[in-house]
Amino acid sequence: MILLVSDLEEPAANPNADASGTVVESELDPGRGPVTGVLVQRGTLKVGDAVVAGPVWGKVRAMLNDKGERVTEATPGMPVEVLGFDGVCEAGEHVQVVDGERKARQLAQERETRLKSEQLARRQSRKVTLEEVFQRAGEGELKELNIVLKADVSGSLEALQDEIAKLPQEQVPVNVIHAQTGGINESDVMLASASNAVIIGFSVRPLAEARRAADNEGIDIRTYDVIYKVTEDMRAAMEGLLEPEEVEETLGQAEVKQTFKASRVGMIAGCLVTDGKVTRAAGVRLVRDGTIVWTGKVGSLRRFKDDVAEVDEGQECGIVLENFADIKEGDVLEFYETKQVEKTLES
Repeated sequence: MILLVSDLEEPAANPNADASGTVVESELDPGRGPVTGVLVQRGTLKVGDAVVAGPVWGKVRAMLNDKGERVTEATPGMPVEVLGFDGVCEAGEHVQVVDGERKARQLAQERETRLKSEQLARRQSRKVTLEEVFQRAGEGELKELNIVLKADVSGSLEALQDEIAKLPQEQVPVNVIHAQTGGINESDVMLASASNAVIIGFSVRPLAEARRAADNEGIDIRTYDVIYKVTEDMRAAMEGLLEPEEVEETLGQAEVKQTFKASRVGMIAGCLVTDGKVTRAAGVRLVRDGTIVWTGKVGSLRRFKDDVAEVDEGQECGIVLENFADIKEGDVLEFYETKQVEKTLES
């Protein structure tokens, strides 16, 4: 249909206007720096042009066409790889040529400042935690507590909904706006953000994009493995007092890149530490597609055939889980430690 409409209507872009287009993809190449795929939609993009895309600006140092050949200009409808941006652009950003590098830098800085202000405003205005529920309800600001509920299986989901329905709701009615099985994803975070909701997960964990979105939106995600702990925390918050005996601190995550089987050791997971650090003494969860498959301890942590106590972000290591061998490529190992913390909530 696109080709038919193109043949019949013969649409055309102005090649003589200031160039503009859309970022198709962008990445940070170790040798070339930020590489941005741009589809030119109007005008002619040339080497040496000052460009801006969202909060990122640059000067076109070089362009490569779809065959990897260097070109000096790109006309409407032509996809090119552009080198010269000062950072990695977001896919979908609008690219435009401006008058000089000074103008490009100024526009990019203004947009970056605006984005940071909007992000801060969202965090301050939308964040709703269990600790704040009773106080805001007493002041008349919060009429009900909205919850996005996620669990590993439907049986757990139904049990949680039944237990939540039994909570006293005279002061703060509890409204489950969404209940579903599976890992906590970005859509759940966006729904919670729009509804001033708290996300509660049972035997599931937030996916990477959901964790980033929750940080940006200021959304409180609570994960549990025991049903009565969910109702205990909610009841305590509704009564205006939350005193957790244990606070869990996430140390880091490692992604399983490859598995090896050794006769004496068992299944070895070849991992890349993607966030924080992993330690041999920490507790560990195996998360598969956002769902917790196993929880336990590390049997062995090795790097370059040496036993080590911890491995930092960006490094590779071999991990053996204690009494567990069902490890697959793509699994995520989440390392954590629990601390005893005495905490009282101000009335």
